[in-house]
Amino acid sequence: MLRRTTSDDADFRALVALLDQELAVHNGDQNDFFVQFNQIDKIKHALMALDNGRPVGIGAIREFSEDTTEVKRMYVVPELRCKGIAAEVLKGLEIWAAELGYRYTVLETATYLPAAVKLYERSGYERIPNYGQYVGVETSVCMRKDLGSRIEDRESRIENP
Repeated sequence: MLRRTTSDDADFRALVALLDQELAVHNGDQNDFFVQFNQIDKIKHALMALDNGRPVGIGAIREFSEDTTEVKRMYVVPELRCKGIAAEVLKGLEIWAAELGYRYTVLETATYLPAAVKLYERSGYERIPNYGQYVGVETSVCMRKDLGSRIEDRESRIENP
């Protein structure tokens, strides 16, 4: 089950803290650079995956441009990875973005997160030149997806607050 929420949700913040700990290890010397772009203040569109009521995964979108959202803060607890939770969260975010009238979504991930890159590729994302703050960052992988088909895809297991 997915639940729509915001960055004010304590469970969302707890999972973000776990994500930040994990990324700090992966990012190494570059961590401070990435932290500045991953602040969660004022995120209005976040999804939480629940397993028997327990928060186990998250993702969020925020406006990138007039017709595009950016996927942020994707995370699944380690013991439940590779079970389709991240794909479900991503699909839910895409549906929500389409409901809000956005046509595209973009995201940034990293070369040292091959499972994330594969998830996005399997979900229809295509690599694009690095954008914004990620231009020139060799470990960044930027991707984009056209959400045109998501408007019709409203079979939703999403619980609204």
